[in-house]
Amino acid sequence: MTHDPGASAPPIPSAPSGPSAPHGAAAARATVPPVLAEVVRSGFVEGHHRGSLVLLAADGGVEFALGEPDAPVFPRSSNKPMQAAAVLRAGLDLSGERLALAAASHSGEGFHLDLVRSMLAEYGLTEADLGTPPDLPLDQTEARAYLAAGHAPSRIAMNCSGKHTAMLAACLHNGWPTETYLDPGHPLQKLVRTVIEEAAGEPVSAIGTDGCGAPLMAISLTGLARAFRHFVLAEPGTPERRVADAMRAHPQYVAGTRRADTWLMEGVAGTLSKTGAEAVQAVALEDGRALALKIDDGNGRAVGPVMARALDRLGVRADVVERIAESPLLGGGAEVGGVLAAF
Repeated sequence: MTHDPGASAPPIPSAPSGPSAPHGAAAARATVPPVLAEVVRSGFVEGHHRGSLVLLAADGGVEFALGEPDAPVFPRSSNKPMQAAAVLRAGLDLSGERLALAAASHSGEGFHLDLVRSMLAEYGLTEADLGTPPDLPLDQTEARAYLAAGHAPSRIAMNCSGKHTAMLAACLHNGWPTETYLDPGHPLQKLVRTVIEEAAGEPVSAIGTDGCGAPLMAISLTGLARAFRHFVLAEPGTPERRVADAMRAHPQYVAGTRRADTWLMEGVAGTLSKTGAEAVQAVALEDGRALALKIDDGNGRAVGPVMARALDRLGVRADVVERIAESPLLGGGAEVGGVLAAF
């Protein structure tokens, strides 16, 4: 199906002045974001997903952009590599699967939960010390099995439990208070902010609270892509490179066996990939090419097709790209269409 990008994102009228003028978040957006994906059912376009994206060339320059990639967004869990690097800067000695899990949004598979339990025990911590809210495994197959086994939502099953375990361990290493480790003013969270700002090359523009309770720091999509590029190109042995190397060596601990981040890092050597809630995605290739995107409505079904098209535009040729692009729509139990990239 062909698509006319120019027809998908008409400008809206100029914002009015005076008492009726928009304010806050509404004032920050002067145009309707472009369509990045179409929802096509039985050959009929029944919906659209709009958003922004940016592609960086190997030299770090912007190669392609749509929407507002320089506007601030909450990267959600795409910030986790930076949070893991902060834990290393704080002096915690993590490597291998443990470091990958510290940067993970794990699926709640058995090997994920077993390693979180082991790490808690190693540092003299318990599940009760975690600041994560009780939850079910992120992966729906695992969630059903978890419930069938008689388990209730727990802090350890929450997909950020590896990150929180590492944060608590870093606090213990430094003698910092653990009760307030999620306070934005805590020494560890101040260090996280420093790492994010250095890697992104821009200041954090807002701080909120993520779903796991940790401070959530806003940067632009361009800054997010720069940060991932920085991690893969960092000198060996630096905290940033150690995180990137651990994630790439152990991608199943970053996500899970049924997740696009895992598939991409397994299928394209040297690639760093991390998704975030509300349909955010960041990727860096081994040579420094990078991308970041956000689907405005937060629907994750559009991320795979858009990411695959972005990778194609960066020149990535691999079977895994086609796999990631698949986002089928069902009718009567059969595939009758899909979510397709539209740029």
